[in-house]
Amino acid sequence: MTTPRLYLPQFLQKDTTCMLNGADLKYLKSVLRMKVGERVFLFDGRGHESTGIIKHYTSHGATVKIIETNSMQPDAIEITLFQSLAKAGVMDFIIEKATELGVARIVPFVSVRSVAKIPKDKISAKCVRWQKIAREAARKCGRADIPEIEGILTLDESLNIPSKDDIKLIFWEEEKKTTVKQIFRDKKVRQAKAFSIIIGPEGGFTVEEVACAREKGFVPVSLGDRVLKVDTALMSALTVIQYEKGIFSGDPEGGPNH
Repeated sequence: MTTPRLYLPQFLQKDTTCMLNGADLKYLKSVLRMKVGERVFLFDGRGHESTGIIKHYTSHGATVKIIETNSMQPDAIEITLFQSLAKAGVMDFIIEKATELGVARIVPFVSVRSVAKIPKDKISAKCVRWQKIAREAARKCGRADIPEIEGILTLDESLNIPSKDDIKLIFWEEEKKTTVKQIFRDKKVRQAKAFSIIIGPEGGFTVEEVACAREKGFVPVSLGDRVLKVDTALMSALTVIQYEKGIFSGDPEGGPNH
């Protein structure tokens, strides 16, 4: 059986013990039927992962002794995703896949053609749900950190977040000149360690929105001649960036174009 991996939001030092209860206790004892002496992995969501041994069970929890704790190597690049609100199921999928594909920060925002409309009194609950989805995705895919998810902003607010050193890209289906392949021929892009990318809603961006992004330093980029669904565009964009610079590059110094 694969060693189970659980989220515990605290730093665990070697030779200390911790208690797992609630849903984690049920998962270990009743679902997996794990026995005393078996191993579990615990991650804190901040880049640390520990190996523990189940010492004993009580009706209230499982006592786990920590035998090893490691700080996981940070990713070669940091990606901030600015994602226009999509329909509920699509947005949940986007949060999950962005986490799996190494996004460090997710900023949902409202654009002119956003289909989804979330009442102000439900934004907090929605963000809690997205954070839970990100946490579960990190657990399953082996990430030791969990992406930060901002509250829902306007496009204007989002455009002011990236630092001046970020490579800023807005993926737009109407861009005909600049492709993502051409972008990675640029020396500055090849040397970059931080990317901020914008993905639009189901109906795409307006010309005015793209013009505003240009003013803030974002470069409109095409993923090709086909018009892609929002979730397909997201996964395509992240995969290209991670292939060139990040977790798929196979190069600890930053990818095939380094």
